Amino acid sequence: MHLPGAETYRYCPQCGGELEERLLKPGEPPRLVCQACGFVFYIDPKLAVIGLVPLNGGLVLVRRAIDPGYGLWVVPGGFVDVGETLEQAVVRETLEETRLQVEVVRLLNIYSYEQSRTVVAAYITRHLAGELTAGDETLEARVFGPAEIPWMEIPFNSTKDAITDYLNLVKTRGLP
Repeated sequence: MHLPGAETYRYCPQCGGELEERLLKPGEPPRLVCQACGFVFYIDPKLAVIGLVPLNGGLVLVRRAIDPGYGLWVVPGGFVDVGETLEQAVVRETLEETRLQVEVVRLLNIYSYEQSRTVVAAYITRHLAGELTAGDETLEARVFGPAEIPWMEIPFNSTKDAITDYLNLVKTRGLP
């Protein structure tokens, strides 16, 4: 079993010795262990948030101006900073990428995938203020109706899964 992300790290942050993958306990994934001092370097997941923003009968999507996924469509989102709540991160990322002020309505779902280090918490939000426009990490921001969503231009499974879950909720429960 390969440890995702292990190829990124070669040296121990404690002593500078070389790291190697080792199975420390049966049933657990392999860990990076320093050959010199025995330090165990845990590769923990990164936490990201995305915000589904209903607006004018559709859903806000942004075209990315950064990699990965440069030029492709996603819902607003990004990594959570130390010291902020998930909800604060959704509000901040949405404002940065769309110039829209939103509030969190509720958690939609949490998405994780075996070959990804990123765990994504998806929230449904409500627009409070601001005009939709591209932010500093986006090329374009616009509203897509349910039948217009550019599925083939969405780079991340978490975005596809969250949009699908959101549209199913709209259909079954009549959410905005």
